[in-house]
Amino acid sequence: MTDVVIRPLVAGEESLFDSMPDPLPQLRKVSYADGIAGGGYRPERTWVALRAGRVVGRAAWLLPPGAVAPWLERFDLDAEPEIGAELLRAAHEALGGPQRYYAAMPAHWRRRPEVLAVMEAPLAAARLAGLVEHRERVRCSWAGTPLPAPSGRYTFRPAVDAAEINAMVARVAEPDVLTGMELARAVGGVDLATDPLAWLTGPAGDWRIAMDAGKPVGLAGTAGDACYPLLAYLGLLDEAARGELIAEAVRVLAAGGAREVVADVDAHRVAVVAELERTGFRQLRARVLFEPVAAAPADPPATVPAAGAERTGYGLFHNLVEL
Repeated sequence: MTDVVIRPLVAGEESLFDSMPDPLPQLRKVSYADGIAGGGYRPERTWVALRAGRVVGRAAWLLPPGAVAPWLERFDLDAEPEIGAELLRAAHEALGGPQRYYAAMPAHWRRRPEVLAVMEAPLAAARLAGLVEHRERVRCSWAGTPLPAPSGRYTFRPAVDAAEINAMVARVAEPDVLTGMELARAVGGVDLATDPLAWLTGPAGDWRIAMDAGKPVGLAGTAGDACYPLLAYLGLLDEAARGELIAEAVRVLAAGGAREVVADVDAHRVAVVAELERTGFRQLRARVLFEPVAAAPADPPATVPAAGAERTGYGLFHNLVEL
């Protein structure tokens, strides 16, 4: 470690962060410059490891305006894991303790040797610094492929009001799709699984109810004007309705002009991922959540969403964070 300097950036050094080549350029991400311009990234929350004047490690904690806590959004390492761990420990001490780390990787990363070669060091460094892998989420995208024809078994209608949405949400044990749940939690303190309307503040008509013989069997919440059009929430009372409700939600968004629709799902929900793929979605990337060893409960108590969050909580953070 004697030949390595670890320190935060100072104002005016922003270009130093980008002097390190992006090891995974195929990942869609908000640029560091855009994050600085929007206020989510700050030099004092950006740390580098320098060897002979060259950046061999960089870490940037994101704190969008109004967010309740920062999280490690960018962490790249071209050095031994021990150097990355030392960088993280130094930053953690200055930032008041370890924070969550969302490690973003291309889809199917475990089966891609070239991605594993890039990610082996930063993931090992995160573990050495006291962060523990908690869960993996997959982002999927529909980009205009033909949708399956409906079977005719189910009918669909807009939700009547917030009360109907909340009543159905309360009956869903585990939603299939929760897109941007990390952002909702970090920025608004909202648990998207149990209180989605605290974050998705659009009209009730943005929600679609699946009906079978006059009974509601599922609901889908969409957001057409977020960073990307979203299938934000999908909850089922009858799993057989999954594919047709996904397709209906995408039809609604496409009719409103969407050319792409994104959806996030836990990686272990293989049946949900398979149904999204049958509907025309493809996997874009994975995000592995690392938590501090002594982390607080994963979902903090809900708070009032950030001031200025109009239409949907996502819209405020366009150009600040990749959902």
